[in-house]
Amino acid sequence: MMDGKREQVFVGLFVLVAAALLLVTVFTLSGLFNRSATKYHAKFAFAGGLEEGATVRYSGGPKAGRVEHIQIDPNDPSLIDVVFSVSGSVPVKTDSHVKIESLSPLGDNHLEIVPGSTSAALAPAGSLLTSDPYVDFNALTAKINDLAPDAQRLLVSLNDRTADFKVTISRVNDLLNDQNRANLAGTIAGARGMIAENRAQVKSALQNLNAASQRLDPLLQNLRETSDEANKTINHVDALIGQNGPDIRQAILELRRSLATMNSVADRLDHTLEVNSDNINETLENIRQATENLNQLSDSLRNRPSQLIRSSSPRDRKPGDPK
Repeated sequence: MMDGKREQVFVGLFVLVAAALLLVTVFTLSGLFNRSATKYHAKFAFAGGLEEGATVRYSGGPKAGRVEHIQIDPNDPSLIDVVFSVSGSVPVKTDSHVKIESLSPLGDNHLEIVPGSTSAALAPAGSLLTSDPYVDFNALTAKINDLAPDAQRLLVSLNDRTADFKVTISRVNDLLNDQNRANLAGTIAGARGMIAENRAQVKSALQNLNAASQRLDPLLQNLRETSDEANKTINHVDALIGQNGPDIRQAILELRRSLATMNSVADRLDHTLEVNSDNINETLENIRQATENLNQLSDSLRNRPSQLIRSSSPRDRKPGDPK
């Protein structure tokens, strides 16, 4: 009799302990024992089926909190206001943002906190964090449907390019037939032979080219220096012309007047020569004859210089005259 009562007591204690453990587990999962949890807000245009009690993760890591409440934003009915709480040890920054994610294609959605920058301050409790738009399967399908016409046009264009590529390949095959390959091989062999035969000449030509290039460098340097000097001279001339512009203009006018005077004098001289051309010709003829006589006299004196002392023809000797 006592054993039966003892078993009933043990069973009752076991039930009480199990109930207590169940209550502790429920309260722990519900966050009632987590007094240091901090609540934040996030607003989404599409909540992706997120429900109260959903998991909150930090940067894809372990669970950091839970979704406390989901409601329609009273200020903007097109948005869903999500209230969630995280452990006080989670570094939620002012530039952190949240998004709705899933660890697998068939898994439930959870709220993901993306870390902020290290220099940003911690977000105060109740802050509204920036949210990333959620793209579900239906939205992806709509985008794919929108891309379908472009993809169709791309396929048509790709087919056209494939046809053109086939034509190009056919032409390349025609170009690289056996005969053309043999000709190309012969040409390459001939080029190799030519290079082997003229390797010394080519090397000498390259050496001469290098030497000419080395001699050309000082010439180019001198040309640069000459160009610089010419530029300086042109600048000085421009400055001189700019400073002495009126004087140069006056000098040009005087030069034009002098040229006009010289043209007038030349016209008069031409007229004088035309009028006295006969006299000038006669004078020139006299000068020519006098020049010939002087030449004859100089030749005669050169051959017989004694003519300057005695007569050119001796007198006749008579009988009895001394020798």
